[in-house]
Amino acid sequence: MRLLSGLPFLALLFLALPGRQASKAPDQPQPLPGKFTDATATLGLHFQYFASHTAKHYLPETMGAGVALFDYDNDGRLDIFLVNGAPLRDPTPKGSIPQKSGPQYWNRLFHQKPDGTFVDVTEKAGLEGSGYGMGVAVGDYDNDGYEDLYVTAYGGNKLYHNNGNGTFTDVTEKAGVAGSGWSTSAAWVDLDGDGLLDLVVLRYVQWDFDDIWCGEHKEGYRSYCHPDIFQPASPLVYHNDGNGHFTEVSQRIGLAKPGKGLGIALADYDRDGHVDVFVANDSMVQFLYHNKGDGTFEEVGLLSQVAVDGDGRTYAGMGVDFADYNNDGWPDVVITDLANQRYALYQNNGDSTFTYASFSAGLARSTMQHSGWGVRFLDYDNDGWKDLLIAQGHDLETIELNYPNLHYREPMLLLRNSGRDFADVSRDSGAVFHEPWVARGMAIGDIDNDGRIDAVVTTNDGAAYILRNETPTQNHWLTLKLVGHKSNRDAIGAEVKLVTAKGQQFATVSTAGSYLSSSDKRVHFGLGSESVAQTIEIRWPSGILETLKDIRSDQILEVDEAPAGTAGK
Repeated sequence: MRLLSGLPFLALLFLALPGRQASKAPDQPQPLPGKFTDATATLGLHFQYFASHTAKHYLPETMGAGVALFDYDNDGRLDIFLVNGAPLRDPTPKGSIPQKSGPQYWNRLFHQKPDGTFVDVTEKAGLEGSGYGMGVAVGDYDNDGYEDLYVTAYGGNKLYHNNGNGTFTDVTEKAGVAGSGWSTSAAWVDLDGDGLLDLVVLRYVQWDFDDIWCGEHKEGYRSYCHPDIFQPASPLVYHNDGNGHFTEVSQRIGLAKPGKGLGIALADYDRDGHVDVFVANDSMVQFLYHNKGDGTFEEVGLLSQVAVDGDGRTYAGMGVDFADYNNDGWPDVVITDLANQRYALYQNNGDSTFTYASFSAGLARSTMQHSGWGVRFLDYDNDGWKDLLIAQGHDLETIELNYPNLHYREPMLLLRNSGRDFADVSRDSGAVFHEPWVARGMAIGDIDNDGRIDAVVTTNDGAAYILRNETPTQNHWLTLKLVGHKSNRDAIGAEVKLVTAKGQQFATVSTAGSYLSSSDKRVHFGLGSESVAQTIEIRWPSGILETLKDIRSDQILEVDEAPAGTAGK
């Protein structure tokens, strides 16, 4: 996470591989900026994240926290869950576990009312939390139809079971998923195809409240330590045993490689029918875990050419998304990092390798002086091409003293996908893109169900913001809510192919991605001028293939998994 963390410790020479051709655009894209407004105050979202900055400059102070967009009460409206920090003593004794000493440090759940505004229901729900909060993952782990929450923290993680009546129960001890060390992002995913969601939990570094001095002793200046000072930590993988209990299996299934994990995302990158896992690591190589289809994984980042940048250098991987941006049917990867490193875009070649495409796709010139965290592909103007929305801000509040061209606080970044490359349209997309924040987590979803994707963004030691998408467009859209039966009920891991008269698009059902955050599980497609999806092919995690035909646009469509042998009938 530091400015110099892109300096190489590994040199890798890439073979020059030609990029795959994108499919025909659903429409000829027009130079249309977005329009996003800050609807935070209007919608009644009042939240303050406390980083508890100290003179000791403890590393967690720089990290910020995550946010979840999910419908916890099944009323058809997205609600917001925000993770908060905890007070840190100055100095904090080694071995201490930070605890939330008052309501100002609570995690918060905001329920969306029928009028679109939000009300704080934290106490009623029982979600005040504990520890120095980091990330959140949403998934219905017991397939009862209600979304459950897993919240990571420095100081112990929590699993909250949704009781279906507006309340949650802390079942961490019973489930056996408290974890240890410093956990960050987490993802719910059915790793072995048994119809139950398992849990992958990233850990950052082996860190404690040691009195390590980083900075210039002679000047008396103390700074945050570079992640290179600390050893990496292995992720935790909890297999869902189906009885409310989980078993840690990371070593057994090959998902235990030590890393400095901050972001996690899911997709079937080689289209073999098994969902794979990407991990964004800070200041070291990135990890791509290939699902071998027998319940085990192999790490293939170097072989697939996504471990380092185009020059063979490591960088400060933070946020990540895993989606098909060029509509060629193969999931691509985007990773945010720090200024002077360029955000990394890897184009899937369709042969289990990727090409570093930051230069050819225009990301290099747009991101060289930026520091990014939360990131998601989303089609903000519904033209059929996935654009990029990125939360930005450096981790060092003193960065401008040594690098005047860089900034601690930065505006959000909106990059429009033309079907050929990405162009920065932030300046013309609303006043919210002129507001400098120390942004961190970001979740996306259609908050007002108007067919345009919105976002919620957290800031370090600051407020959370609702970015309402009000982009003027006549383009059509379609949102799918998939309900699994033989598959996990959330249908996480399902692959969707949508075809119109103008082209094809692909998506993976997932709540993971971005940075420490969890997004709406519903799958959104922009259709451009097309008012009908000719076909929608769904490959459920169970392996069932289902085809829908002639689906009209501009609706949220719930699709139940068909029984085996009846799909497509």
